[in-house]
Amino acid sequence: MSHRMDHLAGTFEAAAERFPGSPAVIMPDGSSLTYAELDDRADRMAGYLQSLGIGPGDRVGLTVPKSFEAVTTILATLKCGAAYVPSDWTAPDARGRSIMTDGEVKALLIHPRAAGLLDEWTGERPQVLLMDVEGSGPDGGAGNSLADAVRFGEVLRHDPIDRESVTRDRDALSYILYTSGSTGVPKGVMITHRNALSFVDWCSKVFEPTEDDRFSSHAPFHFDLSILDLHVAWKHGASVHIIPDDLGKSPKELVTFAGERDLTVWYSTPSTLALMLQYGGLEKSDWAGPRHALFAGEVFPVKHLRRMTELWRASRWFNLYGPTETNVCTFHEVIPPIPADVTDPPPIGKPCGDHTVAMIADADGVPVPDGEEGTLWISGDCVFQGYRNRPEENAAAFLEKDGVRWYDTRDIVVPDATGALVYKGRRDRMVKRMGYRIELGEVESALYKHKRITKAAAIALQDSDQGVKIVACCVADGDNPSLIEMKKFCHDNLPAYMVPDSFNWRDDLPLTSTDKIDYQGLIRDLTGA
Repeated sequence: MSHRMDHLAGTFEAAAERFPGSPAVIMPDGSSLTYAELDDRADRMAGYLQSLGIGPGDRVGLTVPKSFEAVTTILATLKCGAAYVPSDWTAPDARGRSIMTDGEVKALLIHPRAAGLLDEWTGERPQVLLMDVEGSGPDGGAGNSLADAVRFGEVLRHDPIDRESVTRDRDALSYILYTSGSTGVPKGVMITHRNALSFVDWCSKVFEPTEDDRFSSHAPFHFDLSILDLHVAWKHGASVHIIPDDLGKSPKELVTFAGERDLTVWYSTPSTLALMLQYGGLEKSDWAGPRHALFAGEVFPVKHLRRMTELWRASRWFNLYGPTETNVCTFHEVIPPIPADVTDPPPIGKPCGDHTVAMIADADGVPVPDGEEGTLWISGDCVFQGYRNRPEENAAAFLEKDGVRWYDTRDIVVPDATGALVYKGRRDRMVKRMGYRIELGEVESALYKHKRITKAAAIALQDSDQGVKIVACCVADGDNPSLIEMKKFCHDNLPAYMVPDSFNWRDDLPLTSTDKIDYQGLIRDLTGA
């Protein structure tokens, strides 16, 4: 059977035909699904979704932990021609609701613990699919929120989809990933099959995966690092080893797990690798490391990178750079040993193959003289379709120039002597921490929800251990809330990765001459610079 290799569903189906008995997904407890088993489950779920009228142009949401149900839903959605919309199942209900209503999902796979996002739903309610959780009642333990839900096990009893009944278009949406928005409302980055496969195909050429590779799946599925973990592995018949949230945050257990599985392709943020190094007992581990060690999402403090390359001597090290809007658009291979006198982090490198073109220009898209610092603009098949329901932001993000569509990353770069790009910072107030992109304005919006906070400013400071730390500078009406109160409040209103590390209470916030918060003044005050 021929398969559409310009479509994510087709690349998986081709691998399932070649490697039917090979493990496609392996859970921490050792349970697994072969390519044939996962393909059959996805076909049956796709048939069910199609029976609901879901097809090309539609969207299916998933708010569940990484699981067999999650990977089945991702593939089933692609098979019926729709796009999948993942969200963090541990995030506040309001955030999940905002994502799913903006995405106008027609079906939603949900964990009972996240059922609160169904409350106060606006617009047409999707068909709710309930993840089977041991110990939950008929309604999943969430009262009326799940009264009309269909259990996942029932979905898998449906007849398989007729693949020939679905039109597969490489320019159709494959998934939408929601990132932090400056107004406090997440914004959806729309990625087509052409966009996704330009990255998958580039990875295939550079990293040369095989069916014998064992890929880590450290990133949550709502994070763009998961695209490599899943779709690159599946294209080549490799096994994906699921690392759940709790394991991913436990350095010692994570090192043990990775060593026992003898993972050959590792992909995570530098923060995770640094935690494994500092607190995971990596120096005492018998694991020699993966064949490829890939990191992305934030700056890797060079002192930690140097030590990691000394421990994993046989690994090839790659710094992969790119916003969610382009996935990875530049890369740099780190060649050990890293000299002791090198204190700067590695460059973000050069464009990824023919599908990515880079331009260094000013904020208006006018190229700067060779060798000078400027904003990184990207064009090519890697560039996303646009932000969902954000016409003004789309207009600001793109520039049409001589028939070429350029995306403004707002990242400041400068080429080094070899032509590799060196990351210098952001043109706006967006930062990356633990691999997640954070609009500091969204943190401030959450802080302002506290009944006693009258003024708030979120400040990002460089930190040698974790890359970036967030300080909330606040003014309160009356006594300052306690640290415990603020931590709990922020955890109730923000994803965990956006919760400030510390709180700085003030009588007032400094202002600029135009009566705006003086962020630079706050940074100088906090750092003593």
